[in-house]
Amino acid sequence: MTSLSRTRNRGLNDLQREIDRMFDRFLPSESQDNGDSSRQAVWAPRTDLVETEDAYRMHLDLPGVQKDDLTINYQDHQLTISGERASPQTGENEEYVRVERPFGHFYRSFPLPRTVNAEQIGASYESGVLTIHVPKTDAVKPRQIEIQ
Repeated sequence: MTSLSRTRNRGLNDLQREIDRMFDRFLPSESQDNGDSSRQAVWAPRTDLVETEDAYRMHLDLPGVQKDDLTINYQDHQLTISGERASPQTGENEEYVRVERPFGHFYRSFPLPRTVNAEQIGASYESGVLTIHVPKTDAVKPRQIEIQ
């Protein structure tokens, strides 16, 4: 029979936070574009990027994040997605043994080519997946040249 032993990793977690702070002094992580440098990203959502002839499409996995907790900005050819996932709560007589799902503030930034139609960028959110549609301008869409 296998027994599950609980190990308290509080000391290890404190050490990890201290190491993270040390690295942040030398290699600051990206912060939110609104100038609030004290609010640094804790995690970054997994993202898929798809390119078609007409557009780029991004899919960001954000389970547990509410639509109202998301911010999408486009400035200087940079698309920035940020938000926050609340920390999980436990019952009165419960304590986490293992936590693998990240929570807290997140931030992702993507440089976009100058050939996107910024006025037509759109986003939708369904089942924990944020989808951002970034259309290309007509100037870069491939066109068939007829041979005469």
